[in-house]
Amino acid sequence: MSDSIKHECGIAFIRLLKPLSFYQEKYGTSLYGLNKLYLLMEKQHNRGQDGAGIATIKLDIKPGNRYISRYRSMEKNAVQDIFSYVMKKFADVEKQDPALLNDPTWLKENVSFTGEVLLGHLRYGTHGKNSIEACHPFLRQNNWMTRNLVIAGNFNMTNVDELLQQLYDLGQHPKERADTVTVLEKIGHFLDDENQLLFDKFKREGYDNAEISQLIGNHLNVGKILKKSAKSWDGGYTIAGILGHGDAFILRDPAGIRPAYYYQDDEIVVAASERPALQTAFNIKIGDVKEIQPGHALIIKKDGTVTEEIFREPVEKKACSFERIYFSRGSDADIYRERKKLGDLLTSKILDRVDHDLEHTVFSYIPNTAEVAFYGLVEGLHSYNRKKQRDALVHSRNNLTDEELDRILKITPRVEKLAIKDVKMRTFITQDADRSDMVAHVYDTTYGLVKRGVDTIVALDDSIVRGTTLKQSILRIFDRLGPVKIIIVSSAPQIRYPDCYGIDMSRMGEFVAFDAAIQLLKERGMQQLIDDVYTKCLAQADAPKEEVINHVKELYAPFSPEEISAKIAEIITPKEISAKVEVIYQSLENLHEACPNHLGDWYFSGNYPTPGGNKVVNRAFMNWKEGKNNRAYL
Repeated sequence: MSDSIKHECGIAFIRLLKPLSFYQEKYGTSLYGLNKLYLLMEKQHNRGQDGAGIATIKLDIKPGNRYISRYRSMEKNAVQDIFSYVMKKFADVEKQDPALLNDPTWLKENVSFTGEVLLGHLRYGTHGKNSIEACHPFLRQNNWMTRNLVIAGNFNMTNVDELLQQLYDLGQHPKERADTVTVLEKIGHFLDDENQLLFDKFKREGYDNAEISQLIGNHLNVGKILKKSAKSWDGGYTIAGILGHGDAFILRDPAGIRPAYYYQDDEIVVAASERPALQTAFNIKIGDVKEIQPGHALIIKKDGTVTEEIFREPVEKKACSFERIYFSRGSDADIYRERKKLGDLLTSKILDRVDHDLEHTVFSYIPNTAEVAFYGLVEGLHSYNRKKQRDALVHSRNNLTDEELDRILKITPRVEKLAIKDVKMRTFITQDADRSDMVAHVYDTTYGLVKRGVDTIVALDDSIVRGTTLKQSILRIFDRLGPVKIIIVSSAPQIRYPDCYGIDMSRMGEFVAFDAAIQLLKERGMQQLIDDVYTKCLAQADAPKEEVINHVKELYAPFSPEEISAKIAEIITPKEISAKVEVIYQSLENLHEACPNHLGDWYFSGNYPTPGGNKVVNRAFMNWKEGKNNRAYL
């Protein structure tokens, strides 16, 4: 993606089902869980570079001994920093007595982070200050083991105000206005309730307090707690949690917006945001990895019992399509095929735009996430070319000369790497006056491949958000090569609406497609529609989210996608370049064909999977109209 955006976080969860001695004997280390947690997090480092954290819980620890350990980091290489901190503890043990490293009982009793339940998190902040307090896992502490709660997640709630009010009504006083705090405290509240109900029950039955503590741990109904906690949540979420005594859960929103995968056998239960991370870390086949179903929670009791239970009634599945286009790593087999399909489906539209002239067109891509889609486009081009060659040979078979045969066979798509991303350029810090010139050199190009004044460049990007990098860098660099035309192609449709489920796209003014629609309205004397839409949004500002309509769709309705694409091409074209610039976008229909199991397309279509989405998009538009650069949700 030429315009990088911050996005979803990642989770990694491990529950060891055997005693630590089992892993020491079978794998030669009592640190099996920690080693695997490190792998799971490293294999998902693309999901968070603003910080990371881990937490572990030891099972069956005697009172008075520490059983919860947590460490978070905001260092540039946060995962490495965390595990360097943790592993130093074991290095110190080795210095003391190397034999102790092979004694799992001693390690569990004396060294932190040697627990059987492990939770890791990678953070991508979507707003506000990036501080250590914002890094997961979050911890809610209590002197009763079964009231302790650790959570980490990939989520964003659209109705934080509503959730906060519910906490106020319960008599609570949350320390900040953040969805992480509201989720933690909501689950914590019902966890406390369940603890109290069980305590009172067993007290009536004549048990003493020490016995009751054990009984509560055995009888806690995690599914019931989650059902009560999530009743009013509106958003996209995958949330993992651990209770102090060892029960654990991973839950997924009813529309399946955020991803969640798991694997279990007789040794482990593991979960992560991305399937390939599980496959790689545990060397398991793709068919053995399961997806947590929307509206379900994977619940792992302290005794090792694993169930998948409904906590919210599932709705139509709207799994995030941006995961498939851009965010998730392309090493997932299905994602790889889908990205190739996205490229392939653009072939005919691109060929029409260049008049099927392969001889004078150079095909390339914007590094690096568009690469797989480009492979699909190249396959589509070669398929077209083979058919064209076959037809030419069949048509000319009776009078085909050697020269004509050579000419037909010589034609092939010209595929080159024209854009080169110079990552080092991003490390420079300059004054604002110099910044634009520096941005223009983030990318470089390969010279000598384009025929000046003759060729057209077609460059595939996976998506276009703002178009800033295209205008400031890529188009200018391509123009130096002397093409007659530059066609920028997006494997995703036009991004028209904000996200409110974990991606950092919350401001209408950041979308070049929105800018194009506004400019078209003004040019055609239709600016009254802008005021009308604002009035409608304002009228619904305080309405219940279930009653709100996405009025921003009306701003795009007068124009075809092609008209908006043409205006986008004008907007992103630098004044000083000579080549004509055109833009081609993927269609929604093709997106759904390529990613049939991930139909969440609200950023393209405006069709939000939860009621809170409509409230957010209207607020985002009102903020733009009022000149506020605020995020459209808390």
